[in-house]
Parts: sequence; structure tokens; C-alpha cells
Amino acid sequence: MEKHLVRPGMRAHTLVLLTCFSFWRFLRSLWRSSRSRRALLLAFACLLYLFCLELWIIRGDHDRNLTEGRRWMLERIPGSPSPTRSNVVYITLKTKKHKPSILRATLRPKSRRKKARNVKNQSREADHHHGEETLRHAESRDPWRQALHSFYKPRQLSDDDENTGSSIRIYSQKSPPWLSQADIDTMRFLSKCRIGRVEVLEPENASPMLLFKSGRGFNRSSAHTGECDGRCGVIKRPEDISEVFAFHLDRILGLNRSLVTISRRFRALDGQLCPVTLFDPSVVTVAESSSGSLRWSSYQTWLQYRCWQRGVPKPEWSCGSLHHHEWSKVTLFDFLLQNHQRLDRNCCGFRPRPQDSCVQLGYHRDCGHEDKLELSHIVHRKNDPRRLVYVNNHAFFDRDEENLDFRLLEGIKELPEVAVSVLRSQRLRQNLLQSLFVDEQFWENQGGRRGIDKLIDVIERRARVLLRYINAHGINIITMNS
Repeated sequence: MEKHLVRPGMRAHTLVLLTCFSFWRFLRSLWRSSRSRRALLLAFACLLYLFCLELWIIRGDHDRNLTEGRRWMLERIPGSPSPTRSNVVYITLKTKKHKPSILRATLRPKSRRKKARNVKNQSREADHHHGEETLRHAESRDPWRQALHSFYKPRQLSDDDENTGSSIRIYSQKSPPWLSQADIDTMRFLSKCRIGRVEVLEPENASPMLLFKSGRGFNRSSAHTGECDGRCGVIKRPEDISEVFAFHLDRILGLNRSLVTISRRFRALDGQLCPVTLFDPSVVTVAESSSGSLRWSSYQTWLQYRCWQRGVPKPEWSCGSLHHHEWSKVTLFDFLLQNHQRLDRNCCGFRPRPQDSCVQLGYHRDCGHEDKLELSHIVHRKNDPRRLVYVNNHAFFDRDEENLDFRLLEGIKELPEVAVSVLRSQRLRQNLLQSLFVDEQFWENQGGRRGIDKLIDVIERRARVLLRYINAHGINIITMNS
């Protein structure tokens, strides 16, 4: 049995020895041949080696191309696994450059001018109608809109069992100096008040929101049904949480034009963190008081005449009720946030994305017609018509420095000294960290100190761009009364 087990190994070993011995004898016989024959054999061996090497390289390229082809196919198959990055970038400062979207119609055959104009008008109306249908269809599937319309009971949003205290934290003896005591009191009220009644609001050119009224803030004896006595708030979409950042930035810059905004969670809204803003019933749009819409051409005319800066304006200037300095303040504020929805609703100063509302509704195609450009969210208080009130202060942190909206600064010749001094003093980061720390819910939702630092990085970069713009265009820095 041992012989049977060893025999295959011995046979293989003997075969290898015989093969090596035979090959060695063959080489000796070749070496003893003539020189010409040896040279011919060496050349043949070299050619054989090169041929094998070429086959090996071709096979490697073929396998590599096959792998890339499979990867290309997998990337285009919906639902197929694709490699993902292990680290998640919170804010993209340098996004990929995209060419501007071609929004105008394609080339049309030449025809008579009247027919071409009719075709152009029909195409614009069709595109506008299609854009409204697309946006309306998207809004019908909006989970936030569906959640709001589900509140048909007055006390359905009551969260008495979940709201145990205020999320506004101040550990030092004094609050940040840019936040007044009224701001602190309002922030604490909005973060822990008990909700008595809820109403759904759907303002024009804005997302739907909830108006809640605390049990003590609803004045039943008021002549206006449902009027609040400073104890009401507005709950907005979770996507609008950047308005909390905008409120703190407004206070730090010394503008003091934004309504108090904090962040708060509601169990009835699936525990989502939503921005909550103080409701002010005295705020009305400027268009309502002037009986007409505010257009870009009128706005530029007001900037040219400096309305109310040099006393009572002349009647032929057609000035509105707002003071000239208010436009300088809001442009600085909107440029840092890149909030185009107030002064550049048509997205004429930057490259919009296809999913932006200005593209879907066809506003972007009107950039060449200044008589059609309108301003939005321009509001003031009834008892203070000279000053703006900042509402819907969305911050767009994902817009890189190569796609900033400089149209917001068009026509501006001076900026407020207090705000510019904060940008130049290198204290913006420190002040924002100290101020945003007060709102515990917002701080934790953004990832703590690390996430807040990334937001501030974006604002600091835009502040440096704004300071270079001021020096390059000779913008005057003047003192503006609050």
C-alpha cells in the first residue's frame, strides 16, 4: 500500500528529471552547431518572446476595457449598486461647473415678422402654462403640503406632553449684545409656548405654513377675528431652516430687520425640525400700500433719486414709502445669503438650476425685458412705512463663488458702516458661533461646532468677495440710522 501511495509522486519526479535532462542535451547539441544556425535560433527565440509579450498586453487591455464597459453599463442601469464615498460633504464650496441652461426656444424657420411674433408669444404662453402645471403637480405631491392640510382639528398640533422646556440656552450672565432682551423673550416664548389653535396659510409666491396661536395670545374680543397680540407664530417647512441662520446674521450685522426665528420640533409633524417665526399682523407688502406691483425699473429709479434721503421727494420721481438706505442694507444681507427671491426673482444674475422655481415657471426667460421683472417679499409695517421687514430669508449655501448673484448689488452706491465694519473686523465667525449656540435645536441639527463652522466658511468667503467688490467699485461706506 505504501508503494501505491508513493508511486505517483515518484513518477512525476522522474518525469521532470527526464524532461530537464532531455532539454539540456538539446541545448548542448544546438550550441555545438555552426554560428549561423545559433544566430538563427536566437532570433527565432526573440521573436517568439515578443509575440508572447504582445499577446499578454493585448489581453490586459481587453480585460481593462471589459471592466470599464461593465462599470459604464452598471452606472446607467437604474437601481444598480454604485460606489459611494465614505465621507459625506456637508457643504460643497466648489461645485462642478455647468453650462447655462438653454431656456429659450430653438431656431425657428424664417417667416414674416407678424407670424414669427405670434409663434413666439404662443410658445412663451405654452411654456409658462406648462411650467405652472409642472409646479402645481409637484406641489400636489409635496408631503409638507399634505401634512398641513391634514390639520382640520384646532388642537391637533398640541404638544403639551412633549414640550418640557425652552431650547434657548444662555449660560453666561449676559446674552450676546446684538440680541435685545425682547429678542430673548420672544425666542423663549416661541420655543416653549403651548399651542392653542392652528390655521393653514398659503401666501402668494411662498410655501404654505402653519399659523399657531397660543392660549394666552389670542384676543377673542378684538375687532379683527383671529388677530394676534404678539403671541402667535408661524411654522414653516423643514427646508426653510436656514432662516434661523439668517435671523442671527441680521442681528450681528446690526440691521435688525428680520422677525425673530427659532427652530423647534413637533411630534405631530413626524418630529421634524421646523423654523418658527414670530407672526406680526402689522406687516403688509409695499405693493398693497402703493396699489401696484414693484418692478425692477421702478426700483432702479428710486435708487437713482435717493428717495427720502434728501427730504421729501418730488412727485415726478414716483418714489415709494421706503427710505433709500433700506435698499443698501437689504442688498448686503441678501448677497451674503445669496437670497435672490427678493430682488432677483427671475434668477437673472446667476445660473439657475433646472429645478428652481424661476426656471419651472418661466420667469428666467423674461430677463431681457426689464419692464416685466418684479420684486417680491418687499414688506413693511403699517406704522413704520420707511423701513423694510425681512421675511422669507432663505440662505443658499450650495452656490459657489463663481456663480454669485452680483445683480443684487446693481445700482447700490453706498453700504451701511456698521455691517461692513463687522465684516472687516474678523469677528464674524466668533459672533456667529456665540449667537447660534443660543438655539440648541439648530446647533445640534447642523452637527454641532463642526457643522456650524462649515456654514460660516461659506459666509466668510462671500464677505471677502463683497469687500473686494466694494474696493473695486468705489462703494461709499456711510453711517445709516437704524
